[in-house]
Amino acid sequence: MKPTTLTGLLLNLLFAAQNVVAAENIRAIFLFKDVMKSNTTALRTSGFNTLIMFGVGIKANADIMYYSNTPGSVDVVVASGGVYTGGVALSEKVRSLKANTTTTTTSGVTRIEVSMNSQNIKNLMATPGSGSGTTLYKNFAALKEAWGLDAVNNDDESLYDVPSTVAFGKMLGKMGYKYTIAPYTNLGFWQRLKTQLNQGLTAETEWLLDRVYLQCYDGGANNNPASWTRDLGMKVVPLIWVVNNSKPSFGATAAQARTRFQNWNRQQGALAGGGYWNDYDIEKMGLSYREYGEVLKAVFP
Repeated sequence: MKPTTLTGLLLNLLFAAQNVVAAENIRAIFLFKDVMKSNTTALRTSGFNTLIMFGVGIKANADIMYYSNTPGSVDVVVASGGVYTGGVALSEKVRSLKANTTTTTTSGVTRIEVSMNSQNIKNLMATPGSGSGTTLYKNFAALKEAWGLDAVNNDDESLYDVPSTVAFGKMLGKMGYKYTIAPYTNLGFWQRLKTQLNQGLTAETEWLLDRVYLQCYDGGANNNPASWTRDLGMKVVPLIWVVNNSKPSFGATAAQARTRFQNWNRQQGALAGGGYWNDYDIEKMGLSYREYGEVLKAVFP
């Protein structure tokens, strides 16, 4: 074999290996509970590799709030005036969730996201805009640094403004964030968003909008992952609601979740992974993180 041929073969193998890593199956869970009070050891060690913190919100003055959603906790302004203001304890807690930290507990988590709606985005993108000198830009850069964030998740369920959402997503991309979505309806909006945010980015690893967490419960109970995959042109991560007492009819046991994930994966081709809504109900209902996590590890190893 000629040296040039051998070199080419080795390069091809290297690129293939990189693609395998990039295509790691997603095993996600949305964190509705205040991370300062949740069982973070279980979250790190039960098989999940992606945690999405729900949620943060943007105030009219560009401050970023962390909403605790937990009795006894308070909402916190985590970035204001271009600097992180959430405190050391919260920063250390969020950073401790991810792998390769200095914590004494190992972690299988490799990606942390924050989830938000689109309140105040349209106005802030109009004035003062999305430039690197704006307070909003600096706030998100400061939060990324303080928490070690990888992505921002869009859970817009009411406003659906394409131009401002695209501008906001591209702003986040400039500072190193990935952008993800959690749709349950309004396919046309998400199609336009995906097309515009990923325009000119041919390789999947380059995509700015790189994940779709599809709600398959409540308002999205009848969603078909295969249809969304086809219409968006990218694999989706279906979300199942765990057992809960808020809307029990939409809750699923770990065994029921396994059946649904397996059927979707078997009948409709490979998914990008699977995930759950949410950690608060797992702890409130006395459920097992490990049981739900093992389902994802089995179906999406």
